[in-house]
Amino acid sequence: MPCLFRALRFWVRRASRVAALRLAGIDPRMSDATTPAPAAPAEARSVTPARAAKVRAALDNRVGTVVAVVESVRRRHNASALVRSCEAFGIHEVHLITGFFKPSTGASRAAERWVKVRVFPNVSDSIDELHARGFKVYVADLVDGAYTPETLPVDTPVAVLFGSEVRGVSAEASAKADGAVMIPMRGLTESLNVSVSGAILLRAAADRRRAVVGNDLDAAEKSRFFQEWIGREESGRRGLVARAG
Repeated sequence: MPCLFRALRFWVRRASRVAALRLAGIDPRMSDATTPAPAAPAEARSVTPARAAKVRAALDNRVGTVVAVVESVRRRHNASALVRSCEAFGIHEVHLITGFFKPSTGASRAAERWVKVRVFPNVSDSIDELHARGFKVYVADLVDGAYTPETLPVDTPVAVLFGSEVRGVSAEASAKADGAVMIPMRGLTESLNVSVSGAILLRAAADRRRAVVGNDLDAAEKSRFFQEWIGREESGRRGLVARAG
């Protein structure tokens, strides 16, 4: 009888292992030391062709010349929601001005895994780099002479910078920026949550920039990002195989 229980436990564990590997899109035979599979490219070992094609298609729909900059990242829920909006609109790069950022899972829905999130210790470093790359930087601010989402210049690469909800954009950011952009409002509060205003402004900027240059994320960045993703998937696969074994 003990032998029967041991055999039953072995087959239950094996079935669970196979199910977990298949759920992850991994061929169980490729993780079985007793049945080695032929060598395959990293992409084939890590992900299914359908998943790889889906990620490549998303990268092909990215605009690389619109960047979101978020200053004074204190409420990570709002910053995470803004990162999620960028991913949804095909904006590839986000700058966060903070010493450390841990995304809010519920707000970001893991969108930070699918965009290039860069952390800068101060706003000057971010703006200076963007200027060096040919970007014009516009702060989101309710000031006289500000552009609207429909009039924001998009003939050159464009970055939109968002300040904190309490203090707005910093004086340093305003001084270094090329202008301002605002959302016309008809109500009394004249205020929107930063993640809401970010979604409105960034959707308009991305769509209008696309109308000028198309989906312009360069091939080298697409390849780098794709291989980085493959590396994460491969690392996850190895961890799953180790735990299942």
